Amino acid sequence: MSATDLDIAARTVLAALLAGLRLPAGSTVAAYSPVATEPGGKLTRALSGAGHRVLLPVVLPDLDLDWAEYTGKQHLTAKGLSEPDGPTLGTDAVAQVDALVVPALAVDTDGVRLGKGGGCYDRALTRVGPGVPVVALLHDGEWPRMVPREPHDRPVTAVVTPSGGYVNLGTRTRPRSS
Repeated sequence: MSATDLDIAARTVLAALLAGLRLPAGSTVAAYSPVATEPGGKLTRALSGAGHRVLLPVVLPDLDLDWAEYTGKQHLTAKGLSEPDGPTLGTDAVAQVDALVVPALAVDTDGVRLGKGGGCYDRALTRVGPGVPVVALLHDGEWPRMVPREPHDRPVTAVVTPSGGYVNLGTRTRPRSS
């Protein structure tokens, strides 16, 4: 994908995410800071610009996720991924969020996501409250996919793609195969 195509796809995904979540300003959203090739581009800026409090992960040595508040791009440090440099809130901070946006390489029709293999987000998802939307941002072609399932996998409740928009996996119709 060209840089222009990535930018257009990112803006489309972010608009669909915000419209699909329908969260009031002041809501807390746990998210991540996408790298250049991941969908979502300026995710943190879009969420904070919509008036949401944004929590970003801080990877612990055991690959669990702690959380810290996003307070601007200038307060991110690069440790393999962009992490906030402020005080951490603990691994249970994710239990109080109104929505969680997670990275994924692919998601199947049941919401099982393929991550990068560390299990970080699967651990965090065990702490998310019932009814909290857990949304994966994907490129076209990454949903629906067949993905391997492991006993520790925790599903997402929605996906967002550039061409498909926000799809709630609890009320979806099965997408057509291409």
